Amino acid sequence: MSTRRTFVGVTALTLAFSVIAFTQAAYAGKPVGSDKGATTEETGGGDGTGIYATARITYSGSVAANGSKGNVTSADVNWTPPPCWYAPYLGAKDFKKKMSGDIESQMNAPGMGGHAGAALSELKRHYEDDYGWTDTPGYKDYNVDKDGEGMFWAAVENPDEPGLLKRNSCNDLPFWVDNGEAPPHQYEQAVTPEILAALAYQHMQLPDTKVSLAPEQTTKVNLPTWAWLDRAVFDEVQATAAINVPGFNIEATTTARPVSLTLEPGTDDAVTYPAPGECVINADDSIGEPYARGKANRTPPCGITYLRSSGNGTYNLQATITWDISWTGTGGAGGDLPDGTFGNGQEVTVQKIQAVNR
Repeated sequence: MSTRRTFVGVTALTLAFSVIAFTQAAYAGKPVGSDKGATTEETGGGDGTGIYATARITYSGSVAANGSKGNVTSADVNWTPPPCWYAPYLGAKDFKKKMSGDIESQMNAPGMGGHAGAALSELKRHYEDDYGWTDTPGYKDYNVDKDGEGMFWAAVENPDEPGLLKRNSCNDLPFWVDNGEAPPHQYEQAVTPEILAALAYQHMQLPDTKVSLAPEQTTKVNLPTWAWLDRAVFDEVQATAAINVPGFNIEATTTARPVSLTLEPGTDDAVTYPAPGECVINADDSIGEPYARGKANRTPPCGITYLRSSGNGTYNLQATITWDISWTGTGGAGGDLPDGTFGNGQEVTVQKIQAVNR
C-alpha cells in the first residue's frame, strides 16, 4: 500500500468545497491603503453557513490595493510565487458543522451513488469513525474533544496563479494540527514564513521610476542627456505578509533594495552611458549624477546621446530599476529571493538642432 491514498471523486465533491470556501474567505478583502507604508488587510468573512474563516493573510507596507498583484516582476523567469498552500482553517466544532453538513447534503443529492457515493461514505468514516491510512490518521467525531487545542488546515489557491492545474495541486483533504506543532511532514506546501515572503513579493508595490533628465523632455541630436535618481525618491521598500490565528502566528517581511537603473533609449540610434545602459547605485544610494553648469564637456556617468531626431514624434525612454530582494521571518528565518524589476516609460523629443548644454 502506498503511503498516501487518493480519494477518487473527493476533490470534486468535498475538497473543492473546503478549498473554495476557504479561498473566498481568505481573499475577500477591503483595502485600507496602497501607498508606501499603508496596510491592506484581507479580512476573513462568513460563508453560507455563517462560519467565520479565522485564518487570513494580512499584507502591510508597500503593497497593492485590494490584495491584488503588485508591480514587481521577477528577473528569474523560472521563479513563481506558490500556486497554493495549506493554512489553518477552522477549529474542530466549526469544521464538523461545515464538513458534516456538506457531506450529508451531497449524499442526499439526487443521483448520488456508485463511486461518488462510496467516496463520500469513505470520507465520512475518515472524519467520524477514525478511519485512516499510512501517514494519514483518521478522526473520531471530527476531533471535537480537542476543540480549542488545534485547528484543521485546508488548501488555499493562489488566485493570481494562471495555471488551473497548479492552483489545484494542493489536493489533500483538510488535516488536523495541534496548537504549537508543525504540520505533518508530508504536507510540504504547508504555509511557512518563506511562503509568506514569496506572497509578500507578489503583492509588493514598487514606486514609479521617473528619471530626472537634463535636458528635460526635449534634447538635441548628439547632445549627451544626463540621467539620475536622487536618494530621496529612490529608497528601499518593504512588504509584510502575516497569518495570526489561535496557536499559529507567523509572518515574513520582504525587502526590496534598488541596485541599478537600466536605460533603454527607445531607438537603436542612440548611445548609452555606461555602454550597456546599466547605471549602478552610488555610495550615497543615488544613481547617476545631476547635471549642473560647467559639466557640458563631460560624459555623464548615466545618460544617453541620441544620434537621430525623433521627427514629429518622440522616443519612449524606458527606465527600469533592478531591486535586490531579501526576506526575514518568524523564528529568525530569512534568505534571498530573485531580483525584481519595475520600470516606466518617458517620452523624449529629440530635435535636429545641435547645441551645447551650458
